[in-house]
Amino acid sequence: MKRLTLLALALVLSGGVAIADTIKIGVVGPFSGPAAQQGRNFQAGIDAWLALNGNKIGNDTIEIVYRDLPTADPAKSAALTRDLIVGEGVRYLAGYYYTPDAMAAAPILVEGNVPMVVFNAATSAIMNASPYVVRTSFTTWQTSTPMAAVARERGIKKAITVVTDYGPGVDAESAFVKGFKDAGGEIVASVRMPMNTNDFSPIMQRIKDSGAEAVFAFLPSGPATLGFMKAFAENGLKKAGITLLAPGDLTQESDLPALGDSALGTLTTFHYAVSHNSPENKAFVEAASKAIGDPANLTFPAVGAYDGMYVISKMIEATKGKQDAKAAVEAVKGLSWVSPRGPVTIDPQNRHIIQNIYLREVANENGKSINKEIRTFEKQGDPGWKAP
Repeated sequence: MKRLTLLALALVLSGGVAIADTIKIGVVGPFSGPAAQQGRNFQAGIDAWLALNGNKIGNDTIEIVYRDLPTADPAKSAALTRDLIVGEGVRYLAGYYYTPDAMAAAPILVEGNVPMVVFNAATSAIMNASPYVVRTSFTTWQTSTPMAAVARERGIKKAITVVTDYGPGVDAESAFVKGFKDAGGEIVASVRMPMNTNDFSPIMQRIKDSGAEAVFAFLPSGPATLGFMKAFAENGLKKAGITLLAPGDLTQESDLPALGDSALGTLTTFHYAVSHNSPENKAFVEAASKAIGDPANLTFPAVGAYDGMYVISKMIEATKGKQDAKAAVEAVKGLSWVSPRGPVTIDPQNRHIIQNIYLREVANENGKSINKEIRTFEKQGDPGWKAP
């Protein structure tokens, strides 16, 4: 804070002038390594929000401090979180792409008196790890549950699930299995893959041999999802009549050019598509595309970051810039606004985001592959959350 003159100080003490301050927001994410594309989308969402709203909240200036976490690494996540709080003096934490990293950071929040706004990590249990966590992304229970209904409505009776073996993958599997069985479907097999899986040919053979009419798949978006989608096409599963069902991670927009026609017709359920038709999304996409440089690289983590900045701005407004994590979190419980993804609300019970989930189909429009929204499941909470 700049030194005030005696006159200015007198005005401050008399209530005539508010003291301007710099409020630091620490963002942890994969800004290098195999998932760097997702980190760039975090930054594009933040930059888009700053471009449209400025870096001032009241009299305070916000400053973003980035920390790189290239792969899931809970110990490093905890260390970076402590460094941001103690070394940098951040008053808000945000980002966290992978669930294990968010879970490792959560126990530090109360001690540091700092809220954390999760831009991506998608396991339901994160919300129970600390009362100071707020989510602006999604959960895999939330995005996967509607797909079970879609599968049964389309006459699919037998399915196999294939997921990455970590929190969000287990949640996605559990959500689809429950919904599919409740609707009278049969799960013929369930396969869990290590996070470092990159050879999917054996998995494709297991799908073929299972006798399933459809496969429900979840992998964390990045190189693995692109590899899985290519393997699905190259191993002839689509030609064999096996339907691929998934949350939207598998058809993120930045992968669609590489997938080409092989992805056409793929059904996914998700909270956001770059093609979403609304004035709010058009303004967001324009600003975020400029921020990321190549519009083809824009995908869903950017909207989690953009909305996360909105939530943090409301926290700062409510606390008048003071460091009070409890008051900041209380202030956004029940907060509603129109996001680029559609109408959203922070659930006052569990601090998760209530939002529309869209059934999308990969389609070609004007020579470009997009995730075309064809149905809306309105006001979806997190069916995977359980009270502690």
